[in-house]
Amino acid sequence: MESLLNYFETIPSSHRSLILVGGLTLIWLLEGAIPLFKFKYNKWRHAIPNIFFTVTTIIINFMFAFLLLKTADWTVEHKFGIINWIPNLPLWLFVILGVLLMDFFGAYLAHFVEHKVKPLWMIHLVHHTDHHVDVTTGNRHHPIESIIRFVFTLFGVLIVGAPIGIVFLYQSLSIVFTQLTHANIKWSRKLDKVLCYVFVTPDMHKIHHHFVLPYTDSNYGNIFSIWDRLFGTYMYLDREKVKYGVDVFPDEIENGKIGSLLMQPFQKYERPTIRPIDDSE
Repeated sequence: MESLLNYFETIPSSHRSLILVGGLTLIWLLEGAIPLFKFKYNKWRHAIPNIFFTVTTIIINFMFAFLLLKTADWTVEHKFGIINWIPNLPLWLFVILGVLLMDFFGAYLAHFVEHKVKPLWMIHLVHHTDHHVDVTTGNRHHPIESIIRFVFTLFGVLIVGAPIGIVFLYQSLSIVFTQLTHANIKWSRKLDKVLCYVFVTPDMHKIHHHFVLPYTDSNYGNIFSIWDRLFGTYMYLDREKVKYGVDVFPDEIENGKIGSLLMQPFQKYERPTIRPIDDSE
């Protein structure tokens, strides 16, 4: 565990890039081999706006990375934060608890707030208006959302007391899970049902992208499903019944234009009412 933490404390940028690009490439190929939904779309054209927002996310995170480093170093120096306040914590538990809590503050809490606060929901809608969710959708975030999520992550580093090794480990796992859970791949239902008791799985997250409430407001987690189960935001829907997009923004052509997506947070929008849940679901 110590060697793992030491590695992520000094992980080269090239290795982090390999996780991102390598994961995208591998899952892109798997989507062609074992797709869950056989989308009738131009995969490359669909990827253009999503890759654009992936790049803007990378740039924003790179610009403010020094804040993560300074905050993480400060918590270590002053022994500040939850995991630093627990005495005699074994290193393995220190790391697991650190990643678990970073996932709560940096992913679950940020995601939950974005759905509940209307101005933030308008920004987050850029992610939800994708009608063909695949691996490239994972980082389809408006630049303003990228900043918001960075703030939550920074807040998490401070409250959790995570050293930079845990921060980079969490971010690397976050990339992997984001790509996997958005991937348009068909895999074992039984495996998914077992794993989703601990981790966020592809079938679990796809429910979150269903086009109507209350499913849209469920399954907020990124790495660990424990937060959805603990706070009562977990929902189930058969993956075959999932329909992507948002019912108030049905225009797939406009939702594929970068300019329209950048302006989407400033459109007029009335959040729809919750529809009754079908008993068969």
